[in-house]
Amino acid sequence: MIPGPHRMKGGAPLLGARPGQVGPFGPYGAEMRDAADVEIELLTVPACPNRQLAAERLRQALGEAGLNTTLFTTRAIADQAEAEQTGFTGSPTILIDGRDPFAEPDAAPSLSCRIYRTPDGPAGAPGLDQLRQALRTAAGTDTGL
Repeated sequence: MIPGPHRMKGGAPLLGARPGQVGPFGPYGAEMRDAADVEIELLTVPACPNRQLAAERLRQALGEAGLNTTLFTTRAIADQAEAEQTGFTGSPTILIDGRDPFAEPDAAPSLSCRIYRTPDGPAGAPGLDQLRQALRTAAGTDTGL
């Protein structure tokens, strides 16, 4: 059974549409989400030197991605056991809907500082464009333009 009703981008109900069908705005089932549905968490180690930078960029990216009403929580990862339990691979880590959009393959859980690959070179937090893209993708507002 398909949960419904499905909606097209723009919010108009689309009766009888099934995920995977293609309509005038792209595939059904890939509709925009309510911003309140996106869960964001900023994970850091205590006294992380890049916590403030990551939080500022995240706030700015949320606003610029049209998700200004979306809030995020901040949580300190206290020990290696918690790092392993959460898949925390360094501070700061941003989880969007429980997923790290910047995860590096084979990165081991660690209480260390994290370095991000950005267009401007290595940095202590993801770049603003990278964050906007990850947020739009998660919210279903990424048009590919």
